[in-house]
Amino acid sequence: MQANWIGRSEGLLVCFETIAGSAPEGFEVIEVFTTRPDTLFGAGFMAIAPDHRLAHAIAETNADAKAFIEECHHHGTSAAELETLEKKGFDTGVRVAHPVIDGAELPVYIANFILMEYGTGAVFGCPAHDQRDLEFARAYDRPVTPVVLPAGEDPKTFEIGEEAYTGDGVLFNSSFLDGLAVADAKIAMAERLAARTVADQPQGVRKTEFRLRDWGISRQRYWGCPIPMIHCEACGIVPVPTEDLPVKLPDDVSFDVPGNPLDRHPTWKNVTCPKCGGAATRETDTMDTFVDSSWYFARFCSPRAGVPTDTNAVGYWLPVDQYIGGVEHAILHLLYSRFFTRAMHKTGHVAVDEPFRGLFTQGMVTHETYKDADGKWLFPEEVKLSAGEAVHAKTGAPIAIGPVESMSKSKKNVVDPDSIIGTYGADTARWFMLSDTPPERDIEWTAGGVDGAHRFLQRIWRLVGEIGAKTRPGAEIPSEMGPEAEALRRATHKAVAGVTTAIEKLRFNTAVAQIYELANALSSGLQASVEQPKEDLRFALREAGEIVARIIAPMAPHLAEECWALLGNTGFVAEKPWPEADSALLTQDTVTIAVQVNGKRRDELTIARDASKEDIEAAALGLENVARAIGGRKIKKVVVVPQRIVNVVA
Repeated sequence: MQANWIGRSEGLLVCFETIAGSAPEGFEVIEVFTTRPDTLFGAGFMAIAPDHRLAHAIAETNADAKAFIEECHHHGTSAAELETLEKKGFDTGVRVAHPVIDGAELPVYIANFILMEYGTGAVFGCPAHDQRDLEFARAYDRPVTPVVLPAGEDPKTFEIGEEAYTGDGVLFNSSFLDGLAVADAKIAMAERLAARTVADQPQGVRKTEFRLRDWGISRQRYWGCPIPMIHCEACGIVPVPTEDLPVKLPDDVSFDVPGNPLDRHPTWKNVTCPKCGGAATRETDTMDTFVDSSWYFARFCSPRAGVPTDTNAVGYWLPVDQYIGGVEHAILHLLYSRFFTRAMHKTGHVAVDEPFRGLFTQGMVTHETYKDADGKWLFPEEVKLSAGEAVHAKTGAPIAIGPVESMSKSKKNVVDPDSIIGTYGADTARWFMLSDTPPERDIEWTAGGVDGAHRFLQRIWRLVGEIGAKTRPGAEIPSEMGPEAEALRRATHKAVAGVTTAIEKLRFNTAVAQIYELANALSSGLQASVEQPKEDLRFALREAGEIVARIIAPMAPHLAEECWALLGNTGFVAEKPWPEADSALLTQDTVTIAVQVNGKRRDELTIARDASKEDIEAAALGLENVARAIGGRKIKKVVVVPQRIVNVVA
């Protein structure tokens, strides 16, 4: 996303010579930056931005051109808006000579879909291979000449329909470029134009362009860091002395009239020039708030230092190990942060080039939207749902159910955290959001989902309560383990390993799933126990209960502490070390193998992982279902794939 925002483009700066007498004086050449010089033989027109120098020159003597330019200024200039905009143009009457087709001319339009901010603010239109150019050409009856032939197409019959062809291929209808691949054709065209001159300059020059523009950081508003500069008529712009920093905003401002309140403050604005002692005024613009957020992480390393950054502290703490934020930060905030860090590296303020080692962008919480008959948005608590129908909770009037969208105050599809906490507790809210879906995806908030999360946490509480009643803290591990205790210990340590890995990878929903599995194993262990279970099962239950309290702590901290205390432990579980899985318990001693007869599955066999082929074959043939499937026939052979499958051929 940042690379696209910066918009580095390798291309060619092409000079188009204007036809004598058609352009205002001083416009003998119009420069166009293009990344597709290979398509020049398909050029059907030239288009310039409404703010292009030539457009303004024409508007000085042409009222229609001036009106068209003013109309263009009324629409947005974002990429999304330009895509959907109806393509309009104004024929300037200017004509340019085609750079590679002798005698051919191209009309020059002012076009509403061309931006001055990119390239030179002028493009040549190749309708066959650019969708916006195609829409424009169809509207203004310009020729559409395809010059890139897709693989497998016949050059005699290939035509452009409603969509431009933007894929790869070979050149045709292009004279000396015919038969070349696109990449090779770009090089050949660049070399041809570089060897020619127009108005005493090369007709083609290789160039790199960027979409990125300078960042104007000043804002005409109160909220923001003051720019520490003083304006003096005698001395010019003078920095605020170091001993007077930071410049603090005044508290006695009013917002009763539009504009920047700092600009009309009676005292804060007026100061003495630190250089000559004469009357002067402060800079009343404040900095864009992105300035602060571009380097706060470096200041946090030594927030009380007398200098902007303590290089020793910064060297210890940076780069930040993990940054978690919304995808909307990916371009501006994170791009500015990287820019600031590199600049601060050059000035000796930090010792790193990159501020963040890892980036994770989380999804949004979404909810259904609701509108009444008057089109007013309603809060979820104002709506009563039943069998897919919605009515007003108080009046019973029908309510329209809208799409599921990101929660926003404007559409009122928000859930009050206080009401959720009051009904279920904060742990339930956290548990549901973490368990429902991978954290990088959007999550739909539903009453049923919250209820399910609450029921599970209640189940954990009951299971731990039963364990607390049947076990005691500090028991030693028994020398012998029965099958029930062994199975529970394996499930417990599998959960520790799974939850640890999942949290490290930010796969919180996977961590929750591992805890669900452990809860099922705990239930089985408790069902296998009696009022006073044997020593081995008591140990396994106690171990599992305490580990449950510890591994749910990051996601349900309140419940974790209550479970820890319920088990008779002292102190806080949050202060205990994270549990480590016993690797010996993560490897199963047995495996389950499918057993087939003549390729059809008939049974399965659980046997020691290191059992020999002979033992596996004997055990498989001893299974009742296998013997029944063989039915007394002679066994021709038995194929054994250890730890995977047995196939009896009879």
